[in-house]
Amino acid sequence: MTAWTRWPAPAKLNLFLNITGRRADGYHTLQTMFQLLDWGDEIALAPRADGRIERVRGMAGVAPHDDLVVRAAQALQPHAAPGSGVDIAVDKRVPAGGGLGGGSSDAATVLVALNAIWRCGLSVDALAHIGLALGADVPVFVRGRSAWADGIGEILTPVDLPERWYVVVDPQTPVPTGPLFQAPELTRDAAPTTIPRFLSGAEVSNAFEPVVAARYPAVAQALIRLGRYGRARLSGSGGCVFVDVAGEAQARQIVRDCPEGCAAYAARGVNRSPLLAALEDYGDGKP
Repeated sequence: MTAWTRWPAPAKLNLFLNITGRRADGYHTLQTMFQLLDWGDEIALAPRADGRIERVRGMAGVAPHDDLVVRAAQALQPHAAPGSGVDIAVDKRVPAGGGLGGGSSDAATVLVALNAIWRCGLSVDALAHIGLALGADVPVFVRGRSAWADGIGEILTPVDLPERWYVVVDPQTPVPTGPLFQAPELTRDAAPTTIPRFLSGAEVSNAFEPVVAARYPAVAQALIRLGRYGRARLSGSGGCVFVDVAGEAQARQIVRDCPEGCAAYAARGVNRSPLLAALEDYGDGKP
């Protein structure tokens, strides 16, 4: 029996998100800062020699052919030796529709890990290009660095952010992205900002936050509750909210105090993805 290897798929936060315009093809241009976390999903992979790609465990309610982990493996397969296949098992921790990048991170982990397992030999740039076709957030997870993003989120500039602990609260209200981008009240013409201004502490926001808060009362309440501990913010276009805190002890205490009906997580912000460390260990023969 082929051995399984296990790979991290870290979540992310959007520390802010501006929508600066809309392209002729309908895609919105934006600016955001991606903060990677040391917490997320885990992907297990077992290579097979019959060319089959099988998801043996995944997110409930998502058909295998719609799952980004399967689509990522299929996108990489033409670059692998004939007969290269894989069994994929996903241990989900990141809530769907939460704005934490769970599906995109899962896809990126499959691309990065299978590139090593199948010995495809593709560069990070090539993997990021494949990932972009799967989703705008996939490249940041492929590259594995907290980063400033421009364009539709694919133009990335790595940034070393101050190490902080975060509390992430999931009001357990999935928020679909599509309707938010169509919302008439969404601000689409924010003035562009810069990395130095952001790092200097200039006030920033998330263009989706007022839209989501108005449409989803549970998210609005989570923002209010978490706002007792600092500046609570929405992550991405999802339903999860977060706040940065003084340290691990405070983060875990806030998690313990989380009211019923919500889920809360304590996570440390990292500048380098744990996926890159796992890749190095695999190369050293320590999967």
